[in-house]
Amino acid sequence: MGRTDAIPPWLRRTGIEVLGWALIAVGLAALVLPGPGLLALAAGLVVLSLRYAWAERLLVPIKTEALKIAQKEVKTWPRIVASALGGLVAIAAGILWGVRPPTPDWWAFGDRWWLSGGWIVGSTLIVSGLVALALMTYSFRKFRLTRTSSHRRDSSP
Repeated sequence: MGRTDAIPPWLRRTGIEVLGWALIAVGLAALVLPGPGLLALAAGLVVLSLRYAWAERLLVPIKTEALKIAQKEVKTWPRIVASALGGLVAIAAGILWGVRPPTPDWWAFGDRWWLSGGWIVGSTLIVSGLVALALMTYSFRKFRLTRTSSHRRDSSP
């Protein structure tokens, strides 16, 4: 008896539905709010693809395009550095947002509009930055190191 056999089928189906659609909703919200929107959408499709063929069909071109972009982003050192800096800037912005320093004199709007959201927005920025750094590291290891090691094997006597 496998681990999933202990879970009643109706509960497994319900869990997949709720988690998949919740990730899609979070992903859609994160497209306009700070957060990893596309990643949450893809995760929602992965979960829903356990039950639906349409979700799996949607996932194939998304995965293909994501891998192309990931490979392109670690092609040159300036892109790698820019990606790493982008992730670090998102983390720093999240910390700044959470700490919420006093409103500066140059801010033309009311205090209420200065870095509103506090740690809720700050934490999504921090998570986004960490996810970006993790994805960049994955891409670097998968595409850059693999290519470098295959070039070394080709050039060896």
